[in-house]
Amino acid sequence: MCGVSGIIKSPNGKVELEELKKINDKITHRGPDAEGFFMYENVGLGHRRLSILDLTEAGNQPMVYLNDFIITYNGEVYNYIELRNELADFGYKFSTNTDTEVILASYHKWGVDCLSKFNGMWSFAILDLNRKTVFIARDRFGVKPLYYSENSGSFVFGSEIKQLLNDDENYVNLDALVEYMLTYIDNHSERTYFSGIYSLLPGHYLIYDLSTLSYVVNRYYELSLKKDIESLKGDKAVQYIRQLLNSAINFRLRSDVKVGTCLSGGLDSSAVSAIANHEYRSTASRKFTAIHAKSIDSITDESSFAKIVSNYLDLDLHIVTPTTEDFKRLIEEVIYTQEEPFGSPSMFMGYQVFSKAKELGCKVMLNGQGGDEVLLGYERYFSSYLYQVGFWKGLKELWKQAQNSGLKLYEPILYFFYFTSFKIRKKRLLRRSFLKKEIKQGFDFKEIKRIIDSFQNISKLQIHEITIVQLPHLLRYEDRNSMRHSIETRLPFLDYRMVEAGISLSPELKIFNGWTKYVLRLAIKNLLPDNIVWRKSKLGFNAPERIWLANHIDEMILQIRNSELLETITDLNSLISNFTRLSYKEQWLYYNIAVWEKVYKIKLGHK
Repeated sequence: MCGVSGIIKSPNGKVELEELKKINDKITHRGPDAEGFFMYENVGLGHRRLSILDLTEAGNQPMVYLNDFIITYNGEVYNYIELRNELADFGYKFSTNTDTEVILASYHKWGVDCLSKFNGMWSFAILDLNRKTVFIARDRFGVKPLYYSENSGSFVFGSEIKQLLNDDENYVNLDALVEYMLTYIDNHSERTYFSGIYSLLPGHYLIYDLSTLSYVVNRYYELSLKKDIESLKGDKAVQYIRQLLNSAINFRLRSDVKVGTCLSGGLDSSAVSAIANHEYRSTASRKFTAIHAKSIDSITDESSFAKIVSNYLDLDLHIVTPTTEDFKRLIEEVIYTQEEPFGSPSMFMGYQVFSKAKELGCKVMLNGQGGDEVLLGYERYFSSYLYQVGFWKGLKELWKQAQNSGLKLYEPILYFFYFTSFKIRKKRLLRRSFLKKEIKQGFDFKEIKRIIDSFQNISKLQIHEITIVQLPHLLRYEDRNSMRHSIETRLPFLDYRMVEAGISLSPELKIFNGWTKYVLRLAIKNLLPDNIVWRKSKLGFNAPERIWLANHIDEMILQIRNSELLETITDLNSLISNFTRLSYKEQWLYYNIAVWEKVYKIKLGHK
């Protein structure tokens, strides 16, 4: 796991080492172990290294292969050993034990088709001196970020937005920000909240032609159902999921540094911890490290469940307890780290977990991120389930659902109408927004329309959540929080084989008698105690936002009152006078935008 940088200028231009080093230094936290640069005519590549595999200098980047291919790379290709053996059969020889060299050899052998061979997470750029191109690619689901911008005749790219920003002021992409403020959906397109800065979408690659100074973006992966998996039923489906999860975790334990796990006490992180611990203890003498973030609010405190799992598995459990003072102290730091506004203070819990991981020397942390999207963990999915099986038929199951899911009997019905009615949802979103009338009137809610449509089919809903609505911003949160502390996170549930299996399995394997993620519960029931496997509720690292925000009201209002951005686009007086009556989610929305504006010196207008 590392950080990448790159500058491409016109043929008459020259990339100065000083300017490349400047943008590379902004991501030192992503790779504190080494830095490197490669200059060729009008192209410059930079790299910051976080050493995980082959800790020798042979793994430093940019790496040159056969004198004609130069890579700067962030991520891990977990099946590099298998690919290395396959390439060796074709006569390829290797001088390092890195996955980086395997990527280069794969590109040499298969060209852009090498991407379909990789199982992992990545964003990289390969300077191809034969073709006079720069090949830039991002992994299937966007676990690793890649941003780019064109400015003053230069094409610049990097792992983080801050590499592409000005030091004095930056301009907001108002269309993207307004969509977020009205729908709470973010990070779902190539747009960022910064004007002129774009994200290379997951499952896409970009080829920059150095001869024509132009580029094209192509899609290489589209998530879709697998017919052979759709037919799996009963024990065969359960066994298949267990085997896939075992394989995904074993791949992600490949490391030359200490590995630990994030443990919320929920089903996903507990499943990962159980399987990883079994594999880890088979070769290691010490206990497997787990870290939990404890909420100071008893309503959202899950530490008792984390302790149950830890005691059952005999883990080395460490608990951090972020306080209100920590929240206040870290607000600007976390928002700077995240680069764009985000939906919940729960971000701070993960931030503290990775801070503890760094303290403990865990350079790699496993996490259960993605399990809810892949195997239907959110209770709002009941509405899609009701739609697909038929509302009236589904009503017969509501009693069991209410008993087993922890929902009240009427809640799935409310979910059904809210998530499947465009009119109801649009009306509610507009009513609760303080954006100026003319801004709201010009918004078309096209993404909400797509969401409503997706709720008519569970697999379609999952694809939408994984590619647009839910997962993209969660992965941004995960990457920034972990890499701020020079930690690599690995996500077994986002092994592409797991994701394809999850969306392809029949609905009744994912929701049954009110149990979400039913097939996963069956797959791991012999690995964990029943009070974890058959928990009715789950929170994840939920922040005590009720306490944090209630003790921060005056500062939030002051920050919002001083926001030129919010003054321009909202009815600011009405927002402030009604602020204490808003939900915590709504309060956070406006407040974190105001802090983001301050931290990044945001201005209205166009770059």
